[in-house]
Amino acid sequence: QVQLVESGGGLVQAGGSLRLSCAASGGTLSGYVMAWFRQAPGKEREFAAVVSRSGSRTYADSVKGRFTISRDNGNNVVYLQMNSLKPEDTAVYYCAADNTPFSSEVADDYDYWGQGTQVTVSS
Repeated sequence: QVQLVESGGGLVQAGGSLRLSCAASGGTLSGYVMAWFRQAPGKEREFAAVVSRSGSRTYADSVKGRFTISRDNGNNVVYLQMNSLKPEDTAVYYCAADNTPFSSEVADDYDYWGQGTQVTVSS
């Protein structure tokens, strides 16, 4: 069973950048679809980005062109590079993993979750 630990969150001004990391243990990331979701206060968890086992990527419209998801299977780490951050990007960001062949934008499809890391963007 894979365990996920996120890091890299923090406070940043609008227009700034952050890189989130998701380190995995107990399993080999190459066998998993990996995704980032986020949850703002009072809102439901929403999809941000996913990278398939083959490396293909899909983004939510709200982050497309600003965020980049990548995976380093050798080091068992997934990243989310976030540029041009906006106050509306403020949320807890969660890393998720699923060991089926298909990428999904639905949170319920993912079996493994990290504890989350807070990202706060000030205006």
